[in-house]
Order: sequence, then C-alpha cells, then structure tokens
Amino acid sequence: MPVFFQHQINDTTRLGIWKIEETEDFFKANVPQHRDVTHPHKRLQHLAGRFLLQFLFPDFPYELIQIADTRKPYLPDERYHFSISHCGDYAAAIVSSDKRVGVDIENVSPKIETIKNKFLSEKELTTYLPTAIGTAVTGSGPGLSTIDSRLTTLLWSAKESVFKWYGNGGVDFKQNIQLQKHHKATESIDCFFSKTNSQLAIHYRYFGQLVLAWVD
Repeated sequence: MPVFFQHQINDTTRLGIWKIEETEDFFKANVPQHRDVTHPHKRLQHLAGRFLLQFLFPDFPYELIQIADTRKPYLPDERYHFSISHCGDYAAAIVSSDKRVGVDIENVSPKIETIKNKFLSEKELTTYLPTAIGTAVTGSGPGLSTIDSRLTTLLWSAKESVFKWYGNGGVDFKQNIQLQKHHKATESIDCFFSKTNSQLAIHYRYFGQLVLAWVD
C-alpha cells in the first residue's frame, strides 16, 4: 500500500500523501469519478486523491462530493472539510471534521523562478530570497535544483494552501496572502490573509524534491 506520508494532526484532522502506483481500474473500483477528465494521468491523479480521502477517514462519503463554482470540491452537509492536491505521481489530501483546511503539493522546479515576482511581494522577496539566489544544493546528478528554487517552490505552495483553505476564489496572491515569519525549527510560516482578516499558520514538509504545505 503506497502511503508515502501520513500525519495525524489532531483528533479531528488527518493529512496524507499517496504515491500513485496502482492502475486506473483499481481506483475506479473504489472511487466514483465526479467530473470528466480526459487526460489519462490527470484522471489517475483525480481518482487517487479521492481514494485518499476515505483512506484517511473510512466513513468519508466521497459519493456525495459536489463541485462549487470556484471549482472547490465540498460536501453539502459539511460533515468533513477537505482539500486535495496532485503533482506527478503523488496525491495529497487533508481532511477535518470540524474546521476549514487547505493542502498543496509541488515538485521543485527552477521554472518557479520565472514567476516569483507574480506571487511574491517586494517585502517577501527581500525577506525570504536575497541570500539564497544562485546557491546550489549540496550533491550532484540530474534534477537537482538550487536552494533558491526549493525555497521559492515552498513559498508558492504555502500560498496555494491558503488559497485552497479559503476556497472562494478571487485571491490576489501578492496582496491578500502575506507571508511573515519563517519558523524553520517547527517547519511553519506565519501568514496574514487579508480577505478574512485571519492570522494563519502554514505548515510544511520537504521530501527531497517534493514540497508539501498545509493550513488547518
């Protein structure tokens, strides 16, 4: 069973990553498909994410999932709050029975550097990135990114997790999601979300070239 990572946040909230190694038929035997996904791998990711919901909470009623106008999946009776994310051969999900949640998973890529000015404010760029630019990760071989790209990917993922936590769309990543103090020891980032005037804690984990961020 390819559970890549599992985390019991508290009595009501659970988080997990599934490494997708099964066939589409495996997931279809267990999970109803809620929308028409034509690309084979994206369809596999879609099914794996929903399968993970019931893995985390066995009584999760994924047959009742609806899709909001903002494209956020939800349960009409809000028995559970949940969020799903995919990248490559991984699906991540967070589920809570009593509070809003958001999750994002990303592969580190140098391409993130080309768009960092679109989602990071001048203050965030100055605070987080000035000393990391151009510094290489220790090691060798294909696929290694710079420390800067790894951190920039984390900042993107952190903001994506807040966007999914909010779930109502219409978010300006630079203005509305303001990243503040970075607590490396506890793997968390303080954040102010101006749309709801909320002070949030974004948690994260690095798994090599994989980044996971969540809000609970």
